Amino acid sequence: MSEKGSSSGSDEDVDPESAQQVDVGGILSKWTNYIHGWQDRWVVLKNNTLSYYKSEDEREYGCRGSLCLSKAVITPHEFDECRFDISVNDSVWYLRAEDPEHRLQWIESIELHKAESGYGSETSLRRHGSMLSLTSAASALSATSASSFKKGHRLREKLAEMETFRDILCRQVDTLQKYFDSCADVVPKDEFHRDGAEVEEDEDDFPTTTRPDGECNHNNNGSKEKLFPPASPKGMNGIDFKGEAITFKATTAGILSTLSHCIELMMKREDSWQKRLDRELEKRKRVEDAYKSAMNELKKKSHFGGPDYEEGPNSLINEDEFFDAVEAALDRQDKIEEQCQSEKVRIPRLSPVPPGDIYSTIGTHRFAIKVEEMVQNHMTYSLQDMGGDANWQLVIEEGEMKVYRREVEENGIVLDPLKATHSVKGVTGHEVCHYFWDTAVRMDWETTIENFNVVETLSDNAVIVYQTHKRVWPASQRDVLYLSAIRKIFATNENDPDTWLVCNFSVDHDNALPTNRCVRAKINVAMICQTLVSPPEGDKEISRDNILCKITYVANVNPGGWAPASVLRAVAKREYPKFLKRFTSYVQEKTAGKPILF
Repeated sequence: MSEKGSSSGSDEDVDPESAQQVDVGGILSKWTNYIHGWQDRWVVLKNNTLSYYKSEDEREYGCRGSLCLSKAVITPHEFDECRFDISVNDSVWYLRAEDPEHRLQWIESIELHKAESGYGSETSLRRHGSMLSLTSAASALSATSASSFKKGHRLREKLAEMETFRDILCRQVDTLQKYFDSCADVVPKDEFHRDGAEVEEDEDDFPTTTRPDGECNHNNNGSKEKLFPPASPKGMNGIDFKGEAITFKATTAGILSTLSHCIELMMKREDSWQKRLDRELEKRKRVEDAYKSAMNELKKKSHFGGPDYEEGPNSLINEDEFFDAVEAALDRQDKIEEQCQSEKVRIPRLSPVPPGDIYSTIGTHRFAIKVEEMVQNHMTYSLQDMGGDANWQLVIEEGEMKVYRREVEENGIVLDPLKATHSVKGVTGHEVCHYFWDTAVRMDWETTIENFNVVETLSDNAVIVYQTHKRVWPASQRDVLYLSAIRKIFATNENDPDTWLVCNFSVDHDNALPTNRCVRAKINVAMICQTLVSPPEGDKEISRDNILCKITYVANVNPGGWAPASVLRAVAKREYPKFLKRFTSYVQEKTAGKPILF
């Protein structure tokens, strides 16, 4: 994880303390998909954006993806101490650091970039100017006010306020009425006549000038003016204060009566409105729940191939979903294989079958004693008849082929031994075991292998092989490291047929150590074959029509990992018969028209 400073913004917008923003780059493991799993990627954190490249050397070709961190949510994984997830809406990146310390450094750096570059922070407001802050504040205030107005008070509360205003208005009208009544009682009509005469006499004592607007100025000392024309007794007597007050009161009383009627109507309608509102709220709630459910399902489907759903002790997928997913994946693989077989033109491979003598000798390599022990065990126990043994259950019977299983579990891991018997016409035990053992033709008939290689050749009849099997999501990918040896066992009785045997059993090797990418399975497998010959008629030579190969296939597999027992048993029941039929058909095709090798 490397860091470097880069300038961000201008000197006017950014303070000296925040002028340097730290860029981060380093290698993180990123979950790609359920086929390729975790892959190392060069990840760069810069300018509030997280980008990734296939490698550091390929940065010049552009990033393969990026996330804006403004609204990103960083979640450290609950169980995996090296993993953390970054989600933006429906986009999720699953990342793993090399150790918990580096994970913490990455999370802190991402959070720092997010805080320094996100809108709303103090640095952001300085960078974008003060008007942004003012506008944002005004918008927030407007939104709050609108929200409060929309929520509002209930109608009954508003009606209570209107009743209060009505009471206040009534009190004000009463006060005005009292005021007008007092004015009418205090000022008698004759006093208005007397005051009007005195005003006329006073006007004769002073010379006046008339202004164009009709107002008079007193000129006795130039400091006193009469600004309003005198009111005539007729005009004063024409105003009926009490009558006007009664009329005003009657008018307001009518308004208040109408308002009271409206209040009464609204109160009657409130129950109807409330019921309608409740129905609308219920509809809205149902729609919101349906939307949330649909979004959760969509999110689940979009992330269903993520690491949280793969095989493991904390997998989010239940056993039924696990089984369905494995079945669907196997069906897809079968369709792909059928298409490939129809389109594939077999390339003839020179795979000469060596004479049987080289396979009858015991090797001298470092695993020779172990190989001999395995061979003797299979000859002793694997060829035993299963009739009368209640532990073996017949699970499949198709023509000459029968598949038996014995249920065995150890520490919660299914270790069910399987035994299959089959009879194939037209081939010998030598030919069947040769094609089963020969790595040169392995990929011609084995469809479950992704790749393999010979780690070490121990002798002419023994090799150590490492192979990885195609992944069946959500199960983890498996790999196997095993020793494969082919042997010819001569019959002790001249009336009994010779026996050919290939045994594959797990070993350890420094050149193929276990990795985190795959779960290492342990195997102990044997293909045991005997050739039966029916005498031809007359002097005819023995042909392939006269030979029959009896096959006994035994498999003891410890798959490791955390796959459910029901899934492992179902897969074994489905795949082993298909494998045996596919392989024997391949041998018949390869040996057709060729000389018989006993």
